[in-house]
Amino acid sequence: MEDQVILVDENDTEIGVEGKMIAHRSGSLHRAISIFIFDSADRLLLQKRAASKYHSAGLWSNTCCSHPRPREECARAARRRLREEMGIACELDVKFGFVYRAVLTNHLIENEFDHVFFGRHDGDPVPNPDEAEDWKWVDLAWLRADLNERPHAYSFWLEACIDRVIACREEDRTRVA
Repeated sequence: MEDQVILVDENDTEIGVEGKMIAHRSGSLHRAISIFIFDSADRLLLQKRAASKYHSAGLWSNTCCSHPRPREECARAARRRLREEMGIACELDVKFGFVYRAVLTNHLIENEFDHVFFGRHDGDPVPNPDEAEDWKWVDLAWLRADLNERPHAYSFWLEACIDRVIACREEDRTRVA
């Protein structure tokens, strides 16, 4: 049976479920999760999406992204997928949500209400090769500059939210100081 995604309205109110590929072909708005893991040096862990992924293959992206299953809370889905994709278990905090829409190169449509989580982990990930073919720790300022120079090397959703991610990290540092 095909994986299902949770269909939502613009307020993130659940309105149904649909097959994942059907939702990406039709452009149905559905719930998603994006995880950003930082180390103690405040570097962000990026993954390079596996060549076998059905969209955005071979592109650099945030640490982990996926969809919650029907009746699964976003926080639980985020912890599950972070373990499955990158072999990392850590505390995650939801930071914000945003909606983005993009027509991808293979004519699939990303139309997601994305819940963004931050976590902290020191050490190397153990990526699932079906999900990620490479990884690296990067400084956020370097990433912002590289996204400006080479946007084609990154997932659309990373570009869509990176400025808000950077602003949240700045707010977090200000609160701690």
